[in-house]
Amino acid sequence: MTTITQTTCCYCGVGCGMLVESDGERIVGVQGDPAHPANYGRLCSKGMTLPLTAQSLAGRVLMPEMRTSREAERAPATWDTALATVASRFADVIERHGPDAVAFYVSGQLLTEDYYVFNKLAKGLVRTNNIDTNSRLCMSSAVSAYKMALGADGPPTCYDDLEAARTVIFAGSNMAYAHPVLFRRLEAAKAADPSIRWIVVDPRRTDTAAMADLHLPIVPGTDVALFHGMLHHLIWEGRIDRGYIDGHTDGFDALKQTLRAYPPQLVADICGIEESALRQAADWFGESPAALSLYCMGLNQSSHGTEKNLALIHLHLATGQIGRPGAGPFSLTGQPNAMGGREVGGLATMLAAHRDIGNAAHRAEVEQLWGVQGLSDKPGLPAVEMFDAVRDGRIKAIWIACTNPVHSMPDSARVREALATAEFVVVQEAFHQTDTVPYADVLLPAASWGEKAGTVTNSERRISRVRAAVSAPGDARPDWWIASEVARRLAAKLGVPSEPFAFSSIETIFDEHRALTVGRDLDIGGIDYALLAARGPQQWPFPAGAAHGAARRYEDGVFATADGRAKFHAFEYRPVAEPINARHPLRLITGRLRDQWHGMSRTGRVGQLFEHAPEPALTMHPADAARRSLRAGDFVRLSSRRGERVLLLTVSDDVASGSVFVPMHWSGQFLGGGGVNDTTTGAVDKYSKQPELKHAAVRVDPLTLPWRVAAVRRGDALQLHAAVQPLLAQRRFATVRLEGDDRIVVSAADDRPDAEWLERLHTALGLPRDESLLEYRDARRAMTKRVAWRGTLIDGVLVAGGEADVTGSTSLLARVRETSPWTRARHAVFVADSGPAAPRDRTVCQCKSVTASSIGAAIEAGADVAQLKAKLGCGTVCGSCVPELQRMCAASSGATPKVSVPSVAASAA
Repeated sequence: MTTITQTTCCYCGVGCGMLVESDGERIVGVQGDPAHPANYGRLCSKGMTLPLTAQSLAGRVLMPEMRTSREAERAPATWDTALATVASRFADVIERHGPDAVAFYVSGQLLTEDYYVFNKLAKGLVRTNNIDTNSRLCMSSAVSAYKMALGADGPPTCYDDLEAARTVIFAGSNMAYAHPVLFRRLEAAKAADPSIRWIVVDPRRTDTAAMADLHLPIVPGTDVALFHGMLHHLIWEGRIDRGYIDGHTDGFDALKQTLRAYPPQLVADICGIEESALRQAADWFGESPAALSLYCMGLNQSSHGTEKNLALIHLHLATGQIGRPGAGPFSLTGQPNAMGGREVGGLATMLAAHRDIGNAAHRAEVEQLWGVQGLSDKPGLPAVEMFDAVRDGRIKAIWIACTNPVHSMPDSARVREALATAEFVVVQEAFHQTDTVPYADVLLPAASWGEKAGTVTNSERRISRVRAAVSAPGDARPDWWIASEVARRLAAKLGVPSEPFAFSSIETIFDEHRALTVGRDLDIGGIDYALLAARGPQQWPFPAGAAHGAARRYEDGVFATADGRAKFHAFEYRPVAEPINARHPLRLITGRLRDQWHGMSRTGRVGQLFEHAPEPALTMHPADAARRSLRAGDFVRLSSRRGERVLLLTVSDDVASGSVFVPMHWSGQFLGGGGVNDTTTGAVDKYSKQPELKHAAVRVDPLTLPWRVAAVRRGDALQLHAAVQPLLAQRRFATVRLEGDDRIVVSAADDRPDAEWLERLHTALGLPRDESLLEYRDARRAMTKRVAWRGTLIDGVLVAGGEADVTGSTSLLARVRETSPWTRARHAVFVADSGPAAPRDRTVCQCKSVTASSIGAAIEAGADVAQLKAKLGCGTVCGSCVPELQRMCAASSGATPKVSVPSVAASAA
């Protein structure tokens, strides 16, 4: 018997509603909830495959684990022992060094109730504000800008504005990849009304940019100059709304004086674009009846991210494009509950319900509602500073929950050093396979997606219930329960009452949270679990007595500032924190892939999500590659002032000359040594403290690695991955990926052969050492080919030798994918499969498993996007591949966007 449970997706901040099918023990299916107003039944490729991430318990943390020393291995422990140990060790550090010697680093993927308990534990019990979140790396610059300009955190817009907008600016967001469900709504609106104009501001020609009416491929980091130049032009042309400015804002005249130094011609030179393009973008924005801006990490992850956000908000305030349908600045949340975490005050620089740490009245309000005394008036350490404090010994103990800072933080070598130095590290996690778990002295098993209940708040301020479809496996527990249990034990050791930290249910946590919001800008006094059950997801503000929440904010022109007026801020454009130079002449841009998520601890469990982008690669402009005598498929060494990473090269003019692009997802679980953040800078925004993850000055050098290894093995892919992963870091280059649901693929390369490592790989892959293994060896050439058989099926292949040996064995390696039996003599497998196989056929459409070659053949036969959908089915389910289908059709026909603007910088290069 199966049951259907309503819940939400655990990936981006769209907050898609889901209907989860379970058989009582396992999740067996999922579909979009057609009644949920965030997605109306749509899901992206990641959401569609969520059930596959939960099919196996391999890699799950199923019981508490502890170790007595850093040199020892962790061993299983009971919950009572683990909880008592955490409480005792934290109490000891607090007694010896004070409350600010401990810290908590949590996650935008926690539910609001989880977040709430952690925040109360840190600030109300320990009395430290050292609790921060990976949302600091995601949304904090958007928060700072909203507060500085509009008076309060939270987008003033809603999802209905996607259809109501007549002009849309995408700034630093490849929305087609990062928020595909919302992008589908924009696509449908534009298809229904082709007069809608899209402007994309992005250094790369992404799938989003390829569909734009106007693409501005600016030099990375020059967004403030661009927006200043656009507003300069609007002022000059008389396209601002002086009535709105005078009636609802302050500070415009000071900003206007600053903008005199940003005429379009000068700004175009700074940004590396044509002046006519800048003017066109400004004209379209200024003359539009409804202009909407959509922005994400390209603005936020910057050492000047707050000012980038503010400069874009200025355009809306100066033209009155805010507080009405289709108009306003709309920050796209990067995680499923970054908004909910901010609502409960789960960052080092804020208190609950948008209160301020430095405000004595705010602290008194929280103390009264929490039943505690002595909240700290000292702001806590935000993420980068927090791990620096762990590294230099100011913070002795840290508790990390539902996040992977060893992978996601900038200059990640410093984070590894910090955790290795700390006296005590607690990691609360659902999966063993993260880069942070090895540093845990205590590992606490947490419930994961589909196993826990509570609420989340999405990008449009909409609160949804999350319901558990199945019970958590093993001894895994909800995050709020773990934090509450430690809090009760810690309270006893600190000699304070434990009652404020004992919660009987998640509903009591939510009720306490909503009581804190009453009278605040995010008032949800009118929302409770019963209302959410009866009426579905609701937007805030929703005070008690209201009939419904507010879809849009500031419709009356009254803002959340002390005087009700929005604020302009005068500031100059400043370049990136780390300029390029002769030694590091290239600009590194980091970003997302379509089918992967963050550090891949969940999406990396699904083989089909590797099919679109199977390997970690660096993308470079063809001219830059030619100057370095590089070709696609070569190994390159990417290096910065902090670290380096060896990657494969891809060549594309989607990146401008002078820039390179590397996806941020590949962690040490899939790439030897770790991800690209070994090279990124820890420079932070002075207001938001968000680091500049999007840009670093780097160099790219050719790298010759003559010894190559390739292997394909059939079996339990997750268990094989766990066995192989520790070997990756021992090679100059090594990757592992899942393929399908029953295979893994390993690739490695190095300066010289390593027979001992090869044998360890053989063992990790579970290859036999008996008569079922056929081996061909050429000792003089250090070449080995091994084929493992299971009956008449080829069960695994391992090849090592020179580049020609591995390249010439691609068809042999491909034999592992076949299910048909081998009918010839076994030794003939080496002869029959000599020579390279056909190039790998990339999967474009995950939902229907449609390959690039099939699509290309249909296009050659005259198919357009509509015909591709009809004939092949691609683009008809989640729609995530539609932008790529459009690009493929356009490339075949030689079509160009309506307005194609070359980059001056690229042309000059």
